[in-house]
Amino acid sequence: MATSSPPPPEGRSKRAAWTGRALSGLAILFLLADGAMKLVPLQPVTDTMQGLGWPTDAWLLRTLGVIQIVATLIYANPQSAVFGAILLTGYLGGAVATHLRIGSPLFSHVLFGVYVGIIVWAGLWVRSPALRDVLYGKR
Repeated sequence: MATSSPPPPEGRSKRAAWTGRALSGLAILFLLADGAMKLVPLQPVTDTMQGLGWPTDAWLLRTLGVIQIVATLIYANPQSAVFGAILLTGYLGGAVATHLRIGSPLFSHVLFGVYVGIIVWAGLWVRSPALRDVLYGKR
């Protein structure tokens, strides 16, 4: 016979939801700003891309910016947040791979995409009881 634990008190649930929204909001603001900087290929952006071994043409930068912004907007929508988090995880994984390839410093550069991904997933985890239920096999 399966038993379930009682639902959390209403206050705790609201605090968790707001904590998750705050974490997600920070990630969303950062990712949108980063994507927007790629849409207008500023000199620091092209210099960084060149240092990473990527082509510096405006088309590539704008394409990466659009991909990042679209994935972030999908994540920002509560109905599609899990899909958006999956897309962002892939995007951030590419950043990690790029930094690994060129031998960037581990904690400040290589793992930065991991840090952002943790914030993305932690925000979603805390604000979404449905995600926790699915991952724990309750649905």
